Amino acid sequence: MTATTTENRSFEADVSRLLHMMVHSVYSDRDVFLRELISNAADACEKLRYEAIARPELIGDDPRLAITIAADTEAGTLSIADNGIGMTRDEMIEALGTIARSGTRAFMDRVEAAQGKEGAQLIGQFGVGFYSAFMVAGQVEVVSRRAGSEEAWRWSSDGKGEFSVAPAALEEAPVRGTRVTLSLLDDAKSYAERWTLERIVKAQSGHVPVPISLVEKPGAEATALADGAALWTRPKSEIKPEDYADFYRSVAGQYDEPAATIHFRAEGRHEYTALAFVPGGKPFDLFDADRKGRMKLYVKRVFITDEAELLPRYLRFVRGLVDTADLPLNVSREMIQDSPLLGAIKKGVTNRILGDLGKLAEQDGEAFTKIWENFGPVIKEGLYEDFERREQLLGLSRFKTTASGDTWRSLKDYVAALKENQTAIYYIAGDDPARIAASPQLEGFRARGIEVLLLSDPVDSFWVSNAPDHDGKPFKSVTQGAADLGLIPLLDGEAKPQLETSTEVAALLDAMKQTLAAEVEDVRASDRLTDSAVCLVATDKGPDRQFERLLSAAGRLDGANKPVLEVNPQHELIIRLAGSQDEPLRSDIAHLLLDEARILDGERPADAKAFSDRLTRLIAKGLA
Repeated sequence: MTATTTENRSFEADVSRLLHMMVHSVYSDRDVFLRELISNAADACEKLRYEAIARPELIGDDPRLAITIAADTEAGTLSIADNGIGMTRDEMIEALGTIARSGTRAFMDRVEAAQGKEGAQLIGQFGVGFYSAFMVAGQVEVVSRRAGSEEAWRWSSDGKGEFSVAPAALEEAPVRGTRVTLSLLDDAKSYAERWTLERIVKAQSGHVPVPISLVEKPGAEATALADGAALWTRPKSEIKPEDYADFYRSVAGQYDEPAATIHFRAEGRHEYTALAFVPGGKPFDLFDADRKGRMKLYVKRVFITDEAELLPRYLRFVRGLVDTADLPLNVSREMIQDSPLLGAIKKGVTNRILGDLGKLAEQDGEAFTKIWENFGPVIKEGLYEDFERREQLLGLSRFKTTASGDTWRSLKDYVAALKENQTAIYYIAGDDPARIAASPQLEGFRARGIEVLLLSDPVDSFWVSNAPDHDGKPFKSVTQGAADLGLIPLLDGEAKPQLETSTEVAALLDAMKQTLAAEVEDVRASDRLTDSAVCLVATDKGPDRQFERLLSAAGRLDGANKPVLEVNPQHELIIRLAGSQDEPLRSDIAHLLLDEARILDGERPADAKAFSDRLTRLIAKGLA
């Protein structure tokens, strides 16, 4: 491509979808665009500050990094300029033509699924970076010059599917850095007015670590809007909640209120400052496959990277930063990964966050419940990943149980309510909360008032199989092995079951075991059933029913273990069947009872045709 060529390109497909939403929808809060563009400008300044450690010539004669907002009410334009690192042609095409953040795709799917006002609110909460400019602009022009380069480039687009890239004259470009110019839509002209810009900057970007100034009209003197002082270096007593909220939005790229703020300075062998936020809502990238965190690392207020693993993956929803003076400014990415200091910082920050969450749970249960409802499934990943903190995480964990209704219960609550002779913490796992709450395996436990944890998150089957005990009580699935409920008394008013199985029923169970030998490990009388005729449970040695299904679906189980069919010996159907001498009928009903147990367990009959044939024969016999 020659120096005078203009190149036209189409946006990546995901960008086109996003721009279509921007252009064809009405948004509840378009102010977010300015915060997003200022955050991009601040990032560019921080990147230059870091690169200049090794290459001081990049700073040159202009060491003061800054962001300048310039408005022109008559022309209806607004520009946001920085003297940061700038972009080359290839960097410009990559940064402004594609979506790199994987969570954005999930965001777009959610917006498209939402209707009307809800979809509008989602845009205002998320922002979606540079592309939010098209909420207020009919044309966007970006002129950028990479620090140390003798070339400048111009990018422009109307947001309708294409963009152009062309060389820019050096006299029209920044000495270094980037200038984004918006041609404002008719209904967005107020964004060129001083009071509007001051209000938005102070409310949303007042604490970015780069000073911001405003030129309210061409030729006017620049006035300061924000001093660029690092919020985390100030004493906590001087920082207002709204200051923390403002900084949280700029560092997290979200528009909600933080649910918890953790700000502390560690002194002693290692010195560092940490400022961490628990978001008020779920980030859209919460369940990204790479499960990366979003904590930034600073060294002496110089931004180093946002890829250092400063927290375990189960705290990846936490946003914020760590600033230390104990690392060299020219620390390499490789040194970061292997640094014992970073390991010590990770341990210290993790312990502090978990400790503060524990205090919040004790002091403000309602506030902690909101955090748990958003991030509980992620925190529970630590129960099988972080053995060192397992007891601490179990103390934080909250559960729905057969006794809790719509409220959450802690394991401390559970242990305090143990029944006489109860020696285990019982749970049932599955993927449908309503179905597991209605499982027949729970009947004998309800009859005795035994509380059972209802575990419906996918992670539950993994951690509970690795958690040996809590407070000396082992975790035991109600769908695995014998229930052994005989020593726990029934609630007052519950009919006491007959302790012995009749001779006829015992013979029926033996016959069913022979009939179903290819499909079940055993057929036995149950002390966990009170109303249902049958249920399936796993053997004592294998995984519980839900964990086995998960392993099988993931291809990590060579062959499924045969389950145990438990039969309620006092159920009217079983008693009547035991008295029948019709062998074909007994065989059909045995298979139908097994399929009934499968259906109650959320599965399908093993052989749909055989199930249909047996059911048809049984109905015909009944009608005859």
